[in-house]
Amino acid sequence: MKKEVLFTYPAIFHFEDGQYWCEFIDLKGCFSSGTTLPEAMENSKEAMGLYLEGLEEYPKCTTNIQNIKLEDNQFISFVTINMEEHCKKYATKSVKKTLSIPAWLNTLAEKEHINFSQVLQKALMDLLDTSQIKR
Repeated sequence: MKKEVLFTYPAIFHFEDGQYWCEFIDLKGCFSSGTTLPEAMENSKEAMGLYLEGLEEYPKCTTNIQNIKLEDNQFISFVTINMEEHCKKYATKSVKKTLSIPAWLNTLAEKEHINFSQVLQKALMDLLDTSQIKR
């Protein structure tokens, strides 16, 4: 049976101006937010996964949270992520797609040595406005 790769870190969740945001105690510079608490919790998992992806060594998890001073609009929650699932979801490997275009367009594009994969990727990234996504 395959063992899951789980990471758990505490995050301080803040409620300000009608929204939630969080900062991880052990992952300096790792923040997330959401308009609702469930959204902020889900986004915190994504942020933590993206942060951990780039590390070769992982920070030790703070477990003694009793002495952390909190304000009225704050609380601490442990956030857990399955890195195997995260990597599958956000994998940067290419996937093969089959598509159809008119024959005349194919002929013109091939004459110009157009790279179909690059054109489709650029068009999708522009259409979906992926400029803010870490790749």
